[in-house]
Amino acid sequence: MISKIKKFHYKNSDTAMTMAWEHYPVTTFTSKTIKAKRIESIDLLRGIVMIIMALDHVRDYFHRDAFLYDPADLTKTSISLFFTRFIAHYCAPVFVFLAGVSVYLYGLKKSRKELCFFLLTRGVWLVFAELFIVSLFRTFNPSYTYLNLQVIWAIGICMIILSAIIYMPKLTILLTGVILVAAHNMLDTVHVHGNNLPSFLWSVLHDANHFIFGRFNVYVHYPLLSWMGVMTLGYYTGSLYAPGYDFVKRKKVLLLTGIAAIVLFIILRSGNLYGDAATWSVQKDSVFSFLSFLNVTKYPPSLLYILITLGPALLFLAFAEKPLNTLTKKIAVFGRVPMFYYLAHILLIHILASIAALITGYPAMIVLNNGVNAIPELKGYGFDLSTVYLVWIGLILFLYPCCKWFDRYKKINQSKKWWLSYL
Repeated sequence: MISKIKKFHYKNSDTAMTMAWEHYPVTTFTSKTIKAKRIESIDLLRGIVMIIMALDHVRDYFHRDAFLYDPADLTKTSISLFFTRFIAHYCAPVFVFLAGVSVYLYGLKKSRKELCFFLLTRGVWLVFAELFIVSLFRTFNPSYTYLNLQVIWAIGICMIILSAIIYMPKLTILLTGVILVAAHNMLDTVHVHGNNLPSFLWSVLHDANHFIFGRFNVYVHYPLLSWMGVMTLGYYTGSLYAPGYDFVKRKKVLLLTGIAAIVLFIILRSGNLYGDAATWSVQKDSVFSFLSFLNVTKYPPSLLYILITLGPALLFLAFAEKPLNTLTKKIAVFGRVPMFYYLAHILLIHILASIAALITGYPAMIVLNNGVNAIPELKGYGFDLSTVYLVWIGLILFLYPCCKWFDRYKKINQSKKWWLSYL
């Protein structure tokens, strides 16, 4: 007998950063066969930003000026270097936002208690991974004297907090996300000085900073308030992808919200009205004035930073929900195995940089304690931007078959090997 169904299926193994999801539209089936089609727009968007992320990390390890100055410093940067950095701004907001979307979809087939437990355990695992796996891959220093609290750590803590937020009414969840994203810049002038616990805790919440505790150097790059807001908004947005939600309505909501975010960014930024402590100003020419207009704050992510990154991301989602072509199918592979990709690309970039440093006479690259140019023996190390792009392209080409293999391995062994859910 032929009938029609709508079925939702979630795979929680696809990422420690943004758990993957699947949505199956109306299909026909027999008693033996169910034909379902996955909406690939989420994997595609995730795959794109992951590829871009690798470019920024290759720049960190290969560019000669990577640690000498901020590529967003308009007094020192070039146009090409600025945009090489700026395009990477889209990565973290998309990761965190889609993590929230996926949590909502996963929760559709679980009780709140089960979802709460999942978020708690997933969050603890991500914090562990940031501190003891990512840190080791970034530094090759098993003494762990340098700890950088970045995106994996932030997503982990946000998931732990979200385990409580999911018990709130739906409207309260939306308001919580909006307030965290829109109002946190009111705290920009609040600083807790010193190298102590109160200062560290305030840094974890809002004020990115560096601390020295004994032999440990701790960098808080991802304060939590605004990132928690992004994940909460993603969780609320997940309802757009729930089974039975009208595709046309979903596209309209994403389109209007994306346009509204971009328009609001332009209005607030034009008059330096609100939303970013770093105001823009007229520069030496019109091009650099435009760069100043775009030069928003990431640490912590300002309201304007979130608007100009998530706005275009929502527009992408509005238009990308269609069958993939030959190229986009390959890009989506990276989006289906993000944690595997993330760990592999960090490790591989550092190995390649170590080889390049040895060849050019800078053996200290093998173990990084703090950053390339923070080590006296590495002063002068690095390559031009064209070399950075060549290494990046080679890295992606190498990682594609690895990610494709792991994606296939997961599909075959998902139900047999529980630990795959953490990779």
